[in-house]
Amino acid sequence: MMRLSQMLFVTLRDDPADAEIPSHKLLIRAGYIRRISSGIYAYLPLMWRVLQKVSQIVREEMNATGAQECLLPQLQPSELWKESGRWDTYTKAEGIMFALKDRREQDLALGPTHEEVITTIARDMIRSYRQLPLNIYQIQTKFRDEIRPRFGLMRGREFIMKDAYSFNADEESLKKVYQDMDQVYNNVLRRCGLAFRAVQADSGAIGGSGSQEFMVLAEAGEDEVLYTEDGQYAANVEKAVSLPTDAEPSPFSTYEKRETPGTQTIETVCNLLKCSPTQVVKNVLYQTVYDNGITVLVLVSIRGDQEVNEVKLQNELTKIASQYGGKTIITLTVPSADAQEKWAAKPLPLGYIAPDIGDEYIAADKQLHPKFLRLVDTTAVDLKNFVTGANESGYHVVGANWGTEFKLLNNSVDIRKARPGDRSIHNPEQTLKSARGIEVGHIFKLGTKYSQTMGATYTNEQGEEKPLVMGCYGLGVSRLAQAAVEQSYDQDGIIWPVGIAPYHAIVTIPNINDAKQVEIAEKLYTDLNLAGIETLLDDRNERAGVKFKDADLIGIPYRIVTGRAIANSKVEVVERKSRKSQEIPIAEVVSTLQQWIVDC
Repeated sequence: MMRLSQMLFVTLRDDPADAEIPSHKLLIRAGYIRRISSGIYAYLPLMWRVLQKVSQIVREEMNATGAQECLLPQLQPSELWKESGRWDTYTKAEGIMFALKDRREQDLALGPTHEEVITTIARDMIRSYRQLPLNIYQIQTKFRDEIRPRFGLMRGREFIMKDAYSFNADEESLKKVYQDMDQVYNNVLRRCGLAFRAVQADSGAIGGSGSQEFMVLAEAGEDEVLYTEDGQYAANVEKAVSLPTDAEPSPFSTYEKRETPGTQTIETVCNLLKCSPTQVVKNVLYQTVYDNGITVLVLVSIRGDQEVNEVKLQNELTKIASQYGGKTIITLTVPSADAQEKWAAKPLPLGYIAPDIGDEYIAADKQLHPKFLRLVDTTAVDLKNFVTGANESGYHVVGANWGTEFKLLNNSVDIRKARPGDRSIHNPEQTLKSARGIEVGHIFKLGTKYSQTMGATYTNEQGEEKPLVMGCYGLGVSRLAQAAVEQSYDQDGIIWPVGIAPYHAIVTIPNINDAKQVEIAEKLYTDLNLAGIETLLDDRNERAGVKFKDADLIGIPYRIVTGRAIANSKVEVVERKSRKSQEIPIAEVVSTLQQWIVDC
């Protein structure tokens, strides 16, 4: 039970200067969070209640599957991360891990995630197949040194997360746990009252054989989701695949070199040659630096109307890292003029590069791989009589073909960016639609990535030692809470779903000098709380208008007003979501709200 007059509660009338998206503005204005430093926020009493509600829903759903809750250390020794091979990735390549030295000059880190810690525990404690399957989870603060913390709790440097780790004897057993976790996340998001979509995702630095993200749908979402209306396909744009529009027939039938001055862009060359961008092979230059310091120049040939998906490209380059003596990628960039000067032996014919540009453009340097890595996207492989650069400024070639004018040195790869309007692979009659989403959950099939590297094994029924098969399952508790606000608000403030609102109802006394209003409000406040309806009492010495504005701003689902209607033994009840107002007999308020809350 809580009286607003006694709560640490201050609302702001104006938007804070550093807040960019509605949910961030509203959580600060409504007194839910306070910024302490860049990406670091205090959860004030109202917010803490929301976070406890979300955490409780997560616990109930996780526990129902037989998962066991624990608490792992936030401070982690570097040795574990060096064992898994991720210390450099997280401290240098991605640079998102807070690393420090203790008084003994030992390297430590604040945990951004806990695969290494839990794998160490499994290595020490799991011996036999009889102990499997096992699923361990925690709800805990995580730390990530974001380059640009923003959007409040969406991308902070300290945040609350539920992370779970499963250990299985084989892939088949992992599949069952993965399906259980998929169901858990669906249940959690439904119980939190959110509109969401589960989508195929890229596994990123966590790794593994497959993963799925859970997106809360909201216009301010950082992620783009591509989906089909039949419900059969949804993927993060980083992972999405599709069928591009068909290439138009080429107007060229013979190979020749043409003068094309001032045509460094696809649009200008197509206008000059009167051809479609679907008949152009554009060649995009990238440079990647592996963790051993070797720089590799990458030439991507792709159809002129398509864009390179840099996440897919990075995944392809990571797969072949061992060919260059590396394990992971430190950077992947389109080289600027300054960067080119460092490795180009002579000026490049930018805008006119062909798929076979000579390796002699690469200067001799032991930190430089001496040959271009040439990748051809699937959209470019099928083209006939295409247009491309001539490796000479001001010139293109037309009527070119693979296998005659240009060699296909590698198998083709899918590194194009799928986009809205593309045809779906599972059903070409379905076209991809786009929505914005906020990623609040991500589940991964890790396989033996960590257990093999870190020597976490078990003995199977035949007495053989096998690596544990793992999965990991993350859900951002604090991010989910803000995502709920981003999905549901209006010009007056937050509209909390009933399941995670800090309180179900707020009893507002318009005039605290009216003894009758106070008496009825006090009784309703007590009776509602006793009936399990979590209720706030606004007993502040403020004008009625201020109280009503604050109630709308903080987004409590039901407002009960002991105003003029008490003369008829009624109170006004306003539903925040619909703004519907009705007068209800005082004696029926508790039973009515109980029914409404159950129905939500």
